[in-house]
Amino acid sequence: MSNMTESQRAQYERANLAGSGERIRRGSERGVAIYNVVAIALGALLAYAAISAIDDAWQWVVLGAIVMTTIGFMIAISPNRRG
Repeated sequence: MSNMTESQRAQYERANLAGSGERIRRGSERGVAIYNVVAIALGALLAYAAISAIDDAWQWVVLGAIVMTTIGFMIAISPNRRG
């Protein structure tokens, strides 16, 4: 590529020659949808079990701390975060 002229390099790097992001073969969207439904159902079931098992105020404090830590972690690793 170092022996190419600027014009030749520009033609080589065009999207229709180098391949565009739209032609990337992806897997089935159905599998992702099934996974999302199963994950949400399992999460709801586990949340219900955790909330029904709590019988003391201190357990609510610990659950709140876990939830707030999780939200803070999500904010910290967010790709859209300005930094």
